[in-house]
Amino acid sequence: MASIGYVELERGLVSVAGADRQMFLQGLISQDVDRISAAHAAYGALLTPQGKYLHDFCIAEIGDRLILDGEAGRIDELISRMARFKLRAKVDLAPADDFTVFAVIGQDATSTLDLPDEAGAARRLGDGIAFVDPRSADLGCRLILPTADAPAILAELTLPETTFAEYDRARIRLGIPDGVRDMDVEKSILLECNFDTLNGIDWDKGCYIGQEVTARTKYRGLIKRRLVPVSVGGSTPASGTAILAGDQKVGEIRSIHDGLAIASLRLDALENARKGDQLTAAGATISPLSPESGD
Repeated sequence: MASIGYVELERGLVSVAGADRQMFLQGLISQDVDRISAAHAAYGALLTPQGKYLHDFCIAEIGDRLILDGEAGRIDELISRMARFKLRAKVDLAPADDFTVFAVIGQDATSTLDLPDEAGAARRLGDGIAFVDPRSADLGCRLILPTADAPAILAELTLPETTFAEYDRARIRLGIPDGVRDMDVEKSILLECNFDTLNGIDWDKGCYIGQEVTARTKYRGLIKRRLVPVSVGGSTPASGTAILAGDQKVGEIRSIHDGLAIASLRLDALENARKGDQLTAAGATISPLSPESGD
């Protein structure tokens, strides 16, 4: 992983406030909201009733609000979808435009922020929050800080600034999807997108939208493809390029950066590739990597 540094992420934030905020979100998303506190952040998703992907987000508690850290440009749509289920719940949904999100990457990210090396571990930082990325501690930490206070807080931490490219490369090596860059709205299902290994599903919580289909997919072993990190040899194919085994399409390139990509691959093709079969995409050689190490 790159040496330690911080980078501002272009994210959209939703504030979920009000007396019923926990109960409201608990019935909507794939994560157990009761586990979220000032000391623990989490990762989850909002699905269609058919169990298809709509939105994913990190979730943190700041004061008397739950903050959803989602994709920039899709926040109004996320609020609109959630608002359909408010009914008489005492909950207020609004953009949290007063906060900014940063990633802190590098081997010493957790210790520098006085956090344990445990996905989701969190602590207050000024009037914001610092937490270990709830999807994987190997991706470092996240900061959600009041925009006005962020420069002073970052200066006090004495962290150097890095680039989004470094963060994106680390994410891709770990096989962590980045919203619609890697997942298809109203088409992708969570287990195809690694939510089971990225702490994005609580299998023991009660009902939520799409829960029945998600559970059935797991227990019946219905997964036929996965998002996996791959190395790309040769000319760089564009996102969306078909991956071929011989002349048969077995997958597709999703987000890609500097010789690394996330690919949606059929499981049979993935197994065959790890046994030596060659995969290509627009003439480039595609080789599956281990998401744990990137090797």
